Amino acid sequence: MADIITIDDPADPRLHDYTGLTDVELRRRREPAEGLFIAEGEKVIRRARHAGYEMRSMLLSAKWVDVMRDVIEEAPAPVYAVSPELAERVTGYHVHRGALASMQRKPLPSAAELLRTTRRVAVMEAVNDHTNIGAIFRSAAALGMDAVLLSPDCADPLYRRSVKVSMGAVFSVPYARLETWPRDLEIVREAGFRILALTPDEKATSIDAAAPHRLDRVALMLGAEGSGLSTRALMAADEWVRIPMAHGIDSLNVGAAAAVSFYAVTAGRPE
Repeated sequence: MADIITIDDPADPRLHDYTGLTDVELRRRREPAEGLFIAEGEKVIRRARHAGYEMRSMLLSAKWVDVMRDVIEEAPAPVYAVSPELAERVTGYHVHRGALASMQRKPLPSAAELLRTTRRVAVMEAVNDHTNIGAIFRSAAALGMDAVLLSPDCADPLYRRSVKVSMGAVFSVPYARLETWPRDLEIVREAGFRILALTPDEKATSIDAAAPHRLDRVALMLGAEGSGLSTRALMAADEWVRIPMAHGIDSLNVGAAAAVSFYAVTAGRPE
């Protein structure tokens, strides 16, 4: 069983992984470089452990020690017990879920490796809002998408906000980064996928008419909130598809659009 260590000094170096969690730019640099990410809340911590992520340490307020007792007994990592006030001073916000864990990242697979065993793939271009990333991963997991591919400038799926919004679904859906955009879409095409670009453009085919659920292998490409897919990405697609709209609405939030289109791609029958 891991040791439970009470800490009352916010400058204690053992709390380094948890410092400045609200500083987005700092965490974007630090976490991938140091090979860690932060899981917040009991359910997310348990899902990260279940997905095979190794725990570096856990930060708990006193009342959460008993709740997380089984995790503490299974994981050899140190457990730091702190007051809610000290947790807030260290992290920069009120940790109302009472439990944080620093987890070790896993090496990402290559896109080619990921595509060998998948049939329904989401491809994101420049989706750099962590809330949208989390929402899209949650929909991908719920609606049976097999994997996600990210352009180089997409946000980190393992950033705390993304993990939290996805409710840990980022651990359920394998993902990889394409290194050169959009040239590496050729890797997707060479793997036998038809690349569909989701766009509100009136020249696009209705996603129902395109019948993506009938295709053997489909890669559905989504763009960032507001700007949508770039011209280069649209030109690299095999077909443009759109979600039919009513009441003069021209488009949906990318998270909502992803959910609707994932349902169309999988025909609502996750495998």
